[in-house]
Amino acid sequence: MQDTLARWLNDPTVAKLTASLIAIIVVGVLVRLTQRMLGRIIRDPDARYRSRKFITFAGYIVAILAVGAIFSSQFGALTVAFGVAGAGIAFALQEVIASVAGWVAIAFGNFFKVGDRVLLGGIRGDVIDVGILRTTLMECGDWVKGDLYNGRIVRIANSFVFKEPVFNYSGDFPFLWDEIVIPVRYGSDRALARQTIEDTVHEHVGAYAEWAKRSWSTLVQKYRIEDASVEPVVTMTADENWMTFTIRYVVDYKKRRTTKDTLFTTILDAIDRTDGKVEVASSSMDVRMVS
Repeated sequence: MQDTLARWLNDPTVAKLTASLIAIIVVGVLVRLTQRMLGRIIRDPDARYRSRKFITFAGYIVAILAVGAIFSSQFGALTVAFGVAGAGIAFALQEVIASVAGWVAIAFGNFFKVGDRVLLGGIRGDVIDVGILRTTLMECGDWVKGDLYNGRIVRIANSFVFKEPVFNYSGDFPFLWDEIVIPVRYGSDRALARQTIEDTVHEHVGAYAEWAKRSWSTLVQKYRIEDASVEPVVTMTADENWMTFTIRYVVDYKKRRTTKDTLFTTILDAIDRTDGKVEVASSSMDVRMVS
């Protein structure tokens, strides 16, 4: 029994496995200590998050290099075995490998970054973490209307970047175009209606246009895209029921719902102050009982 134990302890493979385990533990401890130290030094949340991710990734690399150095003398004899095992592992872990490749694409391909609002695989939310295998979102919408959080945290495999479109609401251009519609009754003063709506819209969202112009000019220089207008625009159409004024405007991607509420409220208040010269239209149904 003792001879067997002695031979097992003196086995070079066992010694290298033990050394590899010790190296991994040491690297893990150093990573944790470094993260805690930087957490106390770095105050900016974004910089702290990025430094923590970089240290974790560096720890993985150092651990792999350490294990490789320990087993380097046996790599030549194990080349064929590693090749066969590697092929099997690659087939079994193809989704994991694709997720790691997706992480590299996200990190260097400018798909999105932490803090962006995105739509991935039909799920809309803010990116709160980008891991090596998964991207984590704080979901918006679903049973909650508008662009508000619903409280669910969703984790999506990074391999999705090779399979589905990635919609970024806030990447190079952190604004969205939005529209609201105001139906106006026939007989109303059309010129006054347009002027009232335009004045209200410019008062509340005109400031966004100045910020959006600067972002859009950067976008035009980066991509092959036309120099679009970001000023608020009011257009009118007419049908058999009423005149429809459509307001198109640029808004901060996180303030779409609150801005829409402000515009509807102030426009209706302004229409009420026209003393009946402008009236909002509505559909009505006349029900008659026939005996």
